[in-house]
Amino acid sequence: MAEQPFYQNAPGSPRYLPIAEHGLIGDLRSVALVGSNGTIDWYCSPSFDAPSVFAAVLDAERGGFFALAAAVPARTKQFYFPDTNVLITRFYTDEGVGEVQDFMPVAGESAECERHRLIRRVLCVRGTVPFRVRVAPRFNYGADPHTLRILDDTALFESAAKSLLLTSTVALEGDGPDACADFKLSEGESAVFALDQAGEDIAPRGCARVEAERQFETTVCYWRRWLHQSRYRGRWREMVHRSALTLKLLTYAPTGAIVAAPTTSLPEQFGGERNWDYRYVWIRDAAFAVYALLRLGFSSEAAAFMKFVTTYISPGDGFASGPLQIMYGIDGRSDLPERELTHLEGHCGSAPVRVGNGAAGQLQLDIYGALIDSIYLYDKWAEPISSDQWDDVTRLVEWVCDHWDQPDEGIWETRGGRKNFLYSRLMCWVAIERAIRLANRRGLPADLPRWRQCRDTIYRWIMDRGWSERRGAFVQHEGGDVLDASLLMMPLAKFIAPTDPKWLSTLDALTEDLVSDSLVYRYDPQASPDGLRGDEGTFSICSFWYVEALVRAGRVDEARLAFEKMLTYANHLGLYAEEIGRTGEQQGNFPQAFTHLSLISAAFNLDRALG
Repeated sequence: MAEQPFYQNAPGSPRYLPIAEHGLIGDLRSVALVGSNGTIDWYCSPSFDAPSVFAAVLDAERGGFFALAAAVPARTKQFYFPDTNVLITRFYTDEGVGEVQDFMPVAGESAECERHRLIRRVLCVRGTVPFRVRVAPRFNYGADPHTLRILDDTALFESAAKSLLLTSTVALEGDGPDACADFKLSEGESAVFALDQAGEDIAPRGCARVEAERQFETTVCYWRRWLHQSRYRGRWREMVHRSALTLKLLTYAPTGAIVAAPTTSLPEQFGGERNWDYRYVWIRDAAFAVYALLRLGFSSEAAAFMKFVTTYISPGDGFASGPLQIMYGIDGRSDLPERELTHLEGHCGSAPVRVGNGAAGQLQLDIYGALIDSIYLYDKWAEPISSDQWDDVTRLVEWVCDHWDQPDEGIWETRGGRKNFLYSRLMCWVAIERAIRLANRRGLPADLPRWRQCRDTIYRWIMDRGWSERRGAFVQHEGGDVLDASLLMMPLAKFIAPTDPKWLSTLDALTEDLVSDSLVYRYDPQASPDGLRGDEGTFSICSFWYVEALVRAGRVDEARLAFEKMLTYANHLGLYAEEIGRTGEQQGNFPQAFTHLSLISAAFNLDRALG
């Protein structure tokens, strides 16, 4: 018989919580998704890209979970402890009010700090509340069996490759491979559950109430100290700061890597095949995140990513697709083979579940513009880059000058064949143009005559071959009339004046074709086949790009309305997945760095325009 977690047996409760019904906690190594019902249904230990321990979000029966909730019918509400990544889930019952405080202590940001803990602190704040807990790990994405040993106030879960130790202040019982307990708390009472790695080289430790209180306070102080660096004082401070805190959770402290999202295979279309593993470092996404964090004053994160680039990404690596891959592992590795986990049914039955990413070998020319632009901004706003870093930049620019006119897979990683995408040309122009600016400002050595000639040639290509007289707009790729939301970056990248008649005509065409009540589709897959079946939702980064484009075009009132509408699509905690479905539901991996970094940029520029 398939295992049925107790929380799924309540009347009317679905087998899967919606993607948006989750909060995020983390320790700058990994994260956990905590459902609004009190269940942790996604957690990889000890790092973002490690095999999952809890993955009920991808398979309700086989994935594994850590359920902790009121044992009687209850209304729930979820919120973050102010200005932190400490998550609180409240349970309102007929007899009282209880809450679960979920957090992962940040042991430190150096590579030597390898202690990983997940703490769940339960409190009764009014009356009395009965609670029920079931800890059901399923190691290696649910593929590896494990044994359970109950020892006093601990439960040891052991599999062939990994072991976890659960410490509890309430008595635990074994139920097959799971640990569980029922307990009741009265007003002012608390209980603590702490999940640790276990192994020969890791000394076990308890987590009594006093220690949990101390670690709670230390974790709160860490996040508030970090957020205090923000220079943003604008109108949407709460949403901007939540986005910043989310981006920080997506950083891998030992190397400075920034992952695109902390999950894999959450569907872009329910029942479709658009399910990908985003637990890696996309050069583009991370570079854009650096821009957003620098805007707010978080220069240390930018410095850490620059160190990641310098340490792990060499222009001389000689990949078949170019001097750089489009993505890397959080430890800098370049081998990310894609495979399907056929034993998992996928979120709401949306198979396949994939780990690894086959797009790693694609040619995406736009990454060079994103990376060099971030280096240019780091040099301008944080600290001057080194001579070795400049040598790397010049090698990248020389390669771009030689290869910018190749067809590629483009920013959206289409699997329908290479094309001469306008956005790829645009970002090649950015790569060269920013390098020229940097060389001129710093007096750095460069083949400026060649760079200028190549930059200008790309400009002419875009203006001549990227423009469609029939559409009165710039288009997705040479030889077509399809529109693409990535064109919204043209004025944002300072390629074209935001009030240029050709751009305003393009903006109107994009509004007509791809915008739905402030929400923006990437492109029309029927008009521009991408090699995959089915449709997708609107792409949230594009919606925030649209806000910025309106701002720069002087249409500030429209921009503000579009921005305020976009804020209504956030979940109850201010978090966004990659896409938004037809009825407003979150789709795709969650939360998505792309969306949150573009929210920061849109808020910053809109706020400045409003004065």
